[in-house]
Amino acid sequence: MLLSQLKHRFSSELLKSCLSNISIRTTSTATTNATLTSDKQTYTESLDSQVNTGILLLNMGGPETTNDVYDFLNRLFSDKDIIPLPAQKTLGPLIARRRTPSIQEQYAKIGGGSPIKMWTEKQGEGMVKILDQISPSTAPHKYYVGFRYVKPLTEMALDEIEKDSPRRIVAFTQYPQYSCSTTGSSLNAIARYYNAKKKQSKSEKDIPNSSIEQWSDSQWSVIDRWQTHPGFIQAFVENIKNELNKFPANVRKDVVILFSAHSLPMSVVNRGDPYPAEVAATVQSVMESLNFCNPYRLVWQSKVGPSAWLGCATDDAIKGLAKNNRRHILLVPIAFTSDHIETLHELDIEYSQHLATSVGVEMIRRCSSLNDSPLFIKAMADIVHKHIQSQQRHTTQLPLRCPGFHLKSKKSSNKER
Repeated sequence: MLLSQLKHRFSSELLKSCLSNISIRTTSTATTNATLTSDKQTYTESLDSQVNTGILLLNMGGPETTNDVYDFLNRLFSDKDIIPLPAQKTLGPLIARRRTPSIQEQYAKIGGGSPIKMWTEKQGEGMVKILDQISPSTAPHKYYVGFRYVKPLTEMALDEIEKDSPRRIVAFTQYPQYSCSTTGSSLNAIARYYNAKKKQSKSEKDIPNSSIEQWSDSQWSVIDRWQTHPGFIQAFVENIKNELNKFPANVRKDVVILFSAHSLPMSVVNRGDPYPAEVAATVQSVMESLNFCNPYRLVWQSKVGPSAWLGCATDDAIKGLAKNNRRHILLVPIAFTSDHIETLHELDIEYSQHLATSVGVEMIRRCSSLNDSPLFIKAMADIVHKHIQSQQRHTTQLPLRCPGFHLKSKKSSNKER
């Protein structure tokens, strides 16, 4: 589905025009930090003029209140890109209803809702302030938040983009490592939105200023992965160093670093999804920067349902380490850039408080998420700046469909017959 839609998008007139050359300017750490201390009002005032570059921050999102949980789960389990189910339209809402009470309890334990929107807005504000400084030729910049499963939904962000009509639009995935089930799902949502606009414009040919005409005047491009960006890696390195220093000196070198990433169904992995390899590339880059100071493993969390998922599971790894008398553990959420339910409840409460205590772990800590780290926000700005300078619409990886996709589609087609 991804390629069939995006192939059209990337070959359309929208993306044929090249990005203009951009002059390079550097900024000091002191200057960067100063920009992050400015308040939101200054940012809002800067948007009074025409937006030159729009940056759409794509992510899954999370319910802000317990009342939003069902809608979040319903959209999640109805999306076959992330959780493929038989009879999805029937099973998706059914699973969402059954899981809502227990998930509401989890959100209640972390403050009543997900903080991911708050962190995304802080990241976006800091990013565009830096971009306005280091890239005045593409300023003013404006960020848009597009979540897949909660408001502001991707489609709502696209409505806002349509109104602003920026000259250039960058779809910037907030998943550092690409998967068809995450970034792919968000890009599919964009493709569906504009396919609907195109169909609508055909039925409204007499309307001279239809939205699809305005959209075609913009230059779209995609930052579809950034798993080894130096600034991104350095932000993790600093957080890991800070957390390791909180272990007693006599055990510090023996602390096992467990890099924990959201797992994937093996059906997705086996068709050739690049996510596991890209997460591993991030881990490798982080450990190289740390000079391989500690033993480490890459493990996987957040399995849903009875089908096979990528392992070793994070909870099983904690049990196994304790059994092998490795009782000092540092958890690093390597595929998450902001705190949300998987870090605040699954890692902090389920694993660090309950599981670790029950299996005899002496000390377990969780590395801070990147959230509003100045290093990370500076990295975000650098990723966008270099992407625009490159004049590339996307990486060479994006148009490559998973090698096993056709085989899976053929089997599904045969079953349907």
